[in-house]
Amino acid sequence: HAEDTLRQSEERLRLMIETVKDYAIIMLDPEGRVVSWNEGARRIKGYATNEIIGQHFSRFYPDEIVRSGFPEKVLKRVAAKGRDENEGWRVRKDGSQFWANVVITAVRNRDGGLLGIVKMTRDLTERKRAEEERDRFFDVSRDLMCIAGFDGYFKALNPAWEETLGFSRPELQAKPFIEFV
Repeated sequence: HAEDTLRQSEERLRLMIETVKDYAIIMLDPEGRVVSWNEGARRIKGYATNEIIGQHFSRFYPDEIVRSGFPEKVLKRVAAKGRDENEGWRVRKDGSQFWANVVITAVRNRDGGLLGIVKMTRDLTERKRAEEERDRFFDVSRDLMCIAGFDGYFKALNPAWEETLGFSRPELQAKPFIEFV
């Protein structure tokens, strides 16, 4: 009965991970090589399971990021701290790039030894593009546009403030915004 219960539990877990389509759920070995891959990973990154198993996860980063040593630094942080989260550009099989939110978590045995790493990636390209468009509009608008905090100070302001009022950005941000209204 215990074996049957365990088998059913493992099957539910497998089905749950395999059916997630909006997140790439990838298991890495402690050195960063792919050992398992869900349907979401195939859809987001473009690799079939048989193409990616055994490959190092650094292949998902742009060349300049790999050369900077970022993937290896992530592995070290996860091994030391147990978790890492970051956003940045990633590379699909076809070479196209997408903006990703990545959460990486260490998987440890009962003695604390590192068994592997779970890497969950979500494609946030559309959100990133919308933010860039908003920022571009914010920067080119001739209207005075700003974001102020509850403390009464500017958190962000567009160039129209400097051009219209003649104050520098540091001068504007040094005083509560109400002084300029």
